[in-house]
Amino acid sequence: MTGKLTDKVAIVTGGARDIGRAVSLELAAAGAHVAVNTCHSPALGEKTVADIRAAGGAAILVPGDMTAQADVERLVSEARQAFGDAVHVLVNVTGGLVARRGLADMDEAFLNEVMRLNFNSTFLATKLVAAHMPAGGAIVNCASQAARDGGGPGAAAYASAKGAVMTFTRAMAKELGARGIRVNAVCPGMIDTTFHDTFTKDAVRAKVASETALGREGQAAEVGRFVAWLASEDASYVTGANFDVNGGAYFV
Repeated sequence: MTGKLTDKVAIVTGGARDIGRAVSLELAAAGAHVAVNTCHSPALGEKTVADIRAAGGAAILVPGDMTAQADVERLVSEARQAFGDAVHVLVNVTGGLVARRGLADMDEAFLNEVMRLNFNSTFLATKLVAAHMPAGGAIVNCASQAARDGGGPGAAAYASAKGAVMTFTRAMAKELGARGIRVNAVCPGMIDTTFHDTFTKDAVRAKVASETALGREGQAAEVGRFVAWLASEDASYVTGANFDVNGGAYFV
């Protein structure tokens, strides 16, 4: 991917850790100037930016809550101030499970929180970045295998929110395609991240990994490399697609 995104400006929401960090590193390695956003991991964000700079890349850290429009506006503004008026790549990684809750334990406030974190953040960043994205730009959203299969126990709200991300991806591919902007999504499966460290028991992780076609968990870097490809001109005729990155755990 070296040089495939030279001098392009990229924004990565949730770009400090795990998949977001991997995406930030891969985009920078391909030559992009990267605005790394984080809400709850400032130290990891600083490390991600430092690692990019140490490798000869350009990056800034912009803390902020991607469910708050003012913070998203500030992210876009700081990226443009640092690197130029146009934003060529947006990767929406911000999201999370929040908690595992079955239907009886969910209330509307919890549902709204999960939707806001996963879907509203994607909507806000897409809306505000698209206004500054030229033809040839690319948006990559982070959905989930949960959106394909309904998720594991207690993940109904998360799976539903990620399903909304998948549908939004298709809708934006149609709407923004008229301006030459491509919109795709990735649907990661069992990836070795702090998400699963927090919410998935070791025995469950081992069982799921053993049942994939490749017999293992994925690595964040494997998702990051695929996202960087989708953001590049190598994927110039690819839009409106939701790509499974799950080691063969689930086939559409």
